[in-house]
Amino acid sequence: MAPPDDGVVRVDSWIWSVRLTKTRSLAATACRAGHVRVNGERVKPAHVLRSGDEVRLRDAGRERIVVVSRIVRKRVGAAVAAECFIDNSPPPPPREETAVVAHRDRGAGRPTKRDRREIERLRTS
Repeated sequence: MAPPDDGVVRVDSWIWSVRLTKTRSLAATACRAGHVRVNGERVKPAHVLRSGDEVRLRDAGRERIVVVSRIVRKRVGAAVAAECFIDNSPPPPPREETAVVAHRDRGAGRPTKRDRREIERLRTS
């Protein structure tokens, strides 16, 4: 006999199920590191999540703010996962604002003093 479904699930399992992280172990690690907050409080991976809770996840330099609209226990497809939460996250920064990476052609040899200065100037600005 299955236990009654009371609409609760572990926060690490839900984060993984709705595809906010690639693996459940990454979700649990994020919880232990303090990168996951539920209703403003840091939580452990086994914290119980209910419908209507606000989840804040800091991942890859970006903060995701989602409100739980549906509880799922198993990993679901992207279309179904999008229906399980309301995304209140700020938009990601445009690609133009990301850091410029110095690029040298393969086989160009060691950088000259001038090249090194240009690379350093790119890194600091």
